[in-house]
Amino acid sequence: MLERPGLALLQGMPPECAHRLALVALNSGLAARPGPVTSPRLQTELAGMALPNPVGLAAGFDKNARAVGALSAAGFGFLEVGAATPRPQHGNPKPRLFRLDADRAVINRLGFNNDGVRQIAKRLARQPRPRTVPVGLNLGVNRDSADRAGDFAAVVRLCSHCVDFVTVNVSSPNTKRLRALQGKAALSTLLADVMRASAPSPAERPPLPVFLKIAPDLDDAALADVATAAVAANLSGLIATNTTLARGGLQSRHRNEAGGLSGQPLFDRSTRVLARLSVLTDGALPIIGVGGVASGAQAYAKIMAGAGAVQLYTGLVYGGLGLVRTIARDLDALLQADGFANVAGAVGQGRDAWL
Repeated sequence: MLERPGLALLQGMPPECAHRLALVALNSGLAARPGPVTSPRLQTELAGMALPNPVGLAAGFDKNARAVGALSAAGFGFLEVGAATPRPQHGNPKPRLFRLDADRAVINRLGFNNDGVRQIAKRLARQPRPRTVPVGLNLGVNRDSADRAGDFAAVVRLCSHCVDFVTVNVSSPNTKRLRALQGKAALSTLLADVMRASAPSPAERPPLPVFLKIAPDLDDAALADVATAAVAANLSGLIATNTTLARGGLQSRHRNEAGGLSGQPLFDRSTRVLARLSVLTDGALPIIGVGGVASGAQAYAKIMAGAGAVQLYTGLVYGGLGLVRTIARDLDALLQADGFANVAGAVGQGRDAWL
């Protein structure tokens, strides 16, 4: 995730090895940046959080919160680390991460590998970082848990003092039966538990913003159930979407590997889901658009489809960390060219094209 030729070096390594080295390089200062890209047009608010720009880092890149300080200076407007589970977890057997170079995509079946929420919370609490770049934590479950809904609430209670928002992840395809929690009844119960955990007594702090990350493979009826449950639970927002199980049109030799597909092949599918959720929630909840964002034009398309902010990860695999600043600056130029004074003015203005 460094600049060329460092990026070319990473792309020649096995994916997990390259990922680890990228985090080391970030912490060494090899990829240092002066801070977030911002302008009056890019500055926006998301669920009560002030963002210098709407371009965020998606969960999965910094699973264990090892490079939050360096990433806060890389140009992002906000970060999401994790997923974190109550107990440490090794994840699925290797190999479990595959580049699909011809498709500008990645397939992963990592399985919530992480150091556990206690260790992650300690790192978040002690790492110096600018308060101008909000940091959230993606919530996961242990694969052998007897109470998966309880796992989400447990992680919230253990991390609430050191993050700015949390994301309930019921949409990873790499933990068996996790996506079943997207059903209306199960989701309503789960969200009620998480919301209680996120709202301690007012004397301690305000409630944490809570987002829900959903799968791109839900049909219209399931999306309607998710939207109803999210609004009823008084969530802070939705994240659309996680990786997909679909495999149509892929060219790369790893195209049939099991796991979730991210990157360019996901862009259209995830943006259609985003637009549909924007209609179903009728502006009641902000939406973060994620899936295939690798250019300013794609970030702009997500915003026009109904997103108040965007996230990326796979785009960094192919474009390097400098892509973040390029996307933010190009987005600023696109907003200016179309006469928008700010991000909020553009949200949903092109939604009908995706419905």
